[in-house]
Amino acid sequence: MSAPDLSNSLSGMPELPVGGDGAPVFAEPWQAEAFAMTVRLHERGVFSWSEWAEVLSQELYRPGRCADGSDYYECWVAALSRILAELSIVRGDDLDHLTAAWQRAAEATPHGKPILLENDPIGKGAA
Repeated sequence: MSAPDLSNSLSGMPELPVGGDGAPVFAEPWQAEAFAMTVRLHERGVFSWSEWAEVLSQELYRPGRCADGSDYYECWVAALSRILAELSIVRGDDLDHLTAAWQRAAEATPHGKPILLENDPIGKGAA
């Protein structure tokens, strides 16, 4: 089965940062990873693109957004977390714990090194 053509759907994504060729652009690797996870989940039938666009739009139009749109992919991740919780794919408290673990791992990781969940100082030794 071939991957669906999302080019028309992507052109309708609010505020999606795109390059001169119309393809999405990413300032950080995690942004591309979040984008790819979302597309893959859609391809696997976890949610429709219209369901995704609705949840993302709600996140993008929440009060308190950065005026320059630099928080676009933070909204993307919030929308992805939310839709997965709403569809009961993951529990919200599991996401909260994992988010906190990643934050601790990021703070414990030397600059320029990849952030690994194993770097979470609280998670070390927890099995």
